[in-house]
Amino acid sequence: MSRAARPDDRPGSTIVVGLGFGDEAKGATVDFLCAQGDVAGVVRFNGGAQAAHNVVADGRHHTFRQFGSGTLAGVPTFLSRHVLVEPIGLAGEAEELAAAGVPDPLGLVTVDPDALITTPVHVAANRTREDRRGAGRHGSTGLGIGETVWFDLALRRGARAGQRVENLVSPSDARGRALRVRDCLDRRVLRDRLTDLVRFYSPLLAGGVHGHDDVGTMADVLEAFAGAVRIAGPDHLARTAARGRLVFEGAQGVLLDEWRGFHPHTTWSTTTPANAQALLAAAGLPRGEVLGLTRSYTTRHGAGPLPTEDPALLAVAEPFNGTGVYQGGWRAGHLDLVALRYAVAAIGGVDALAVSHLDVLDGVGDPAPPAVRAVTAYRTPAGVIDRLPVGPPRDLDHQAALTTLLRGASGRGRELAGSRDAVLTLERALGAPARVLAFGPDRVDRKVA
Repeated sequence: MSRAARPDDRPGSTIVVGLGFGDEAKGATVDFLCAQGDVAGVVRFNGGAQAAHNVVADGRHHTFRQFGSGTLAGVPTFLSRHVLVEPIGLAGEAEELAAAGVPDPLGLVTVDPDALITTPVHVAANRTREDRRGAGRHGSTGLGIGETVWFDLALRRGARAGQRVENLVSPSDARGRALRVRDCLDRRVLRDRLTDLVRFYSPLLAGGVHGHDDVGTMADVLEAFAGAVRIAGPDHLARTAARGRLVFEGAQGVLLDEWRGFHPHTTWSTTTPANAQALLAAAGLPRGEVLGLTRSYTTRHGAGPLPTEDPALLAVAEPFNGTGVYQGGWRAGHLDLVALRYAVAAIGGVDALAVSHLDVLDGVGDPAPPAVRAVTAYRTPAGVIDRLPVGPPRDLDHQAALTTLLRGASGRGRELAGSRDAVLTLERALGAPARVLAFGPDRVDRKVA
């Protein structure tokens, strides 16, 4: 990707955003961009350890969860204040990367002191709530992501025992403050935060099967984490940008966004470019170019609407995706231009596109994959529609109404005549040029259009 001219002669930033329900090859795209050699840092700007960004390069494969997906290309990671940091998982991922030949992986990580910490308590609470939902599960990954955000919200609202906060019931009176990275530098503060956390969730966990370590053990782990990574100073992003280009790596997709996704099958995270643009502005840097990612067909995990669903497309090999205990089963459907147009409109447009899995449309595979259609409209109980309305900001009633509409929808469209047809169709539908094309999972399968 070429550098855009900047008034201050600094290279521009690229914000990688999934336009679907996740699994749009964000990790592989970030790795490809970083392999070009002019990237100074990968910035994670949302989500947490639920990310599963698969990269295949130089004979190696790694599923990136918290490390930036430029790590195999030697590019350092910055976990911004919008990321939920899970230290136990980060340590485990560092061991995997070291085994894959990355020297001192944790030495490549810098963490914002204001980032929230996900602990085993949050994970246990998340799984206990999902267990209680039974068949009505929302599709959580079971990794404590939403619970981490929700606990901070409950504290800020001073929730009382039994009070409902954003559709979740507070198990106890909320007191104290949520645990953040900076707290791991002070043993006394760390223990106080953990003690409050354990007390708050005890009534909920008492009725479930999921436990956690004691306060002392968790404190030891978190202290070790704080000593193993760099804690960012206030000018970290600007200093990194002075050395080269920044690539912002999003987690999940716009259709799962906490405010723009199809409620309640959403994440407790802002998956749009908003966080990334805000970080750039705060660092005194120009706005980033938004690279919107999509597959050549549509996929999602678990519960929630998928109007173009076609079980025949499950014949496409998915070596890195499957059924998760909490996340649910892997689902596939035809290329959904209605949903993609909605995603692009919801984030105010994209500057360019990256399209993956194009080999599927060219009949690559054994057996050959089924034909894929480009869905340009939905049949719904209310009639045929080709657009989904973007509602007011933070209007979950509007998002829930979209979910209801989509549950009764089916797709209509035409069969795609190979990868070139798909790329041209996407460019016309989304109003942006395709910049990166992928015909397989490996770095060498990608090219600049």
